[in-house]
Amino acid sequence: MGDTTGDDAQHSEWVGQPHPGDEHETISAAEQHAAKMTSDRHPLGRPGRKFDRRSPFMIGLTGAAGVLVTVGAVQVVLAAHQALLLVVAALLLAIGMEPAVSWLARHGVRRGFAVTLVYVVVLAGLAAFLWAAIVPLIDQGQALVHHGPDTLRHLEDRYPLIKQAADRFHLEQKLQQATGADFGKLSQGLLGAGKVVFGAVTATVIVGVLTAYFSANFPALRTNLYRLFPHDRRPRAILIGDAIFAKVGGYVLGNLLISVITGVLTFVWLAAFGVPFPLVLAVLVAVLDLIPLIGSTLAGIAIALVALTVSLPVSLATVVFFVLLRWLEDYLLVPRVMGRTVQVPAVLTVVSVLIGGSILGVLGALLAIPIAAGVLLLIQELLFPRLDKPGTG
Repeated sequence: MGDTTGDDAQHSEWVGQPHPGDEHETISAAEQHAAKMTSDRHPLGRPGRKFDRRSPFMIGLTGAAGVLVTVGAVQVVLAAHQALLLVVAALLLAIGMEPAVSWLARHGVRRGFAVTLVYVVVLAGLAAFLWAAIVPLIDQGQALVHHGPDTLRHLEDRYPLIKQAADRFHLEQKLQQATGADFGKLSQGLLGAGKVVFGAVTATVIVGVLTAYFSANFPALRTNLYRLFPHDRRPRAILIGDAIFAKVGGYVLGNLLISVITGVLTFVWLAAFGVPFPLVLAVLVAVLDLIPLIGSTLAGIAIALVALTVSLPVSLATVVFFVLLRWLEDYLLVPRVMGRTVQVPAVLTVVSVLIGGSILGVLGALLAIPIAAGVLLLIQELLFPRLDKPGTG
């Protein structure tokens, strides 16, 4: 290596400087100039002149890079869609927890402790429910499966219309096949069920940990998200982004609360009229009610059929009960619990749930409404005003 000048002292001592004997003189000159242009404010030098974005080379390079990035992003999403779904679900749950966490933080509770307190309350409630209901829930679930064929024959004997439908669709044979599998199939089914349970537990733990992380670091995540927008557009992005967060948070928290209320009311009704398996059916209603409009309707139809085993008047009364419960949820619970945070038309709700369910299953149906609310807000605030301007074509 050749001699060094005094200016080389400003170079990084961790990088060997190119000074071989046959070094081109322009490199040596650039080395000396690089050593002189560094300063405390710009240790790596001032940025140079920007590239001409209108040049044919830059236009072609940008277009090719855009295509490659888009294709790569689509492949990454398709390959990791299950993990991404867990991340999205955790983020939505964190946004749903944000109203409670923010309320505690505004009243002097440290954010980390506020997140822990909300988590403890939710887990304590879930643990109390499982402690009190897990044994009867398992017993009633097993009885519902094992007595399925007997219940169907009982309904066929009492109601000829059901017998005609059962004979046409071979319901009795299908129920017997589902509940009377041989040992080999049963062992395979148990193995498959074990995998499903293990996968569900693993996914639940992952979502729980990610939700806690997102909730504890939500202010930092929000700040970094808004820093991605240009300075002039940042205030507008904050207003629109916070409105979307409010819609998503109000929907997630409100939907969970409404599902719990409908499940409790259903259990009280079924227990009062002696409908079998009231706890299992009430949990079914609470879970299906998370899917707007469609879920509660499907649950009502299933429970009305089970209520036929008691009597036709009880079944008809159960149908009336679910109609009133649907009215109570739409016109009393939803406006009071969710307020005006989520304003999605009923038609768009049904379409979103169908599309989300067909693409991503049950989780897609659950995520469809908050995503639709955010997209609708963006369309109303960004697209419609631009299209309504005169001369837009």
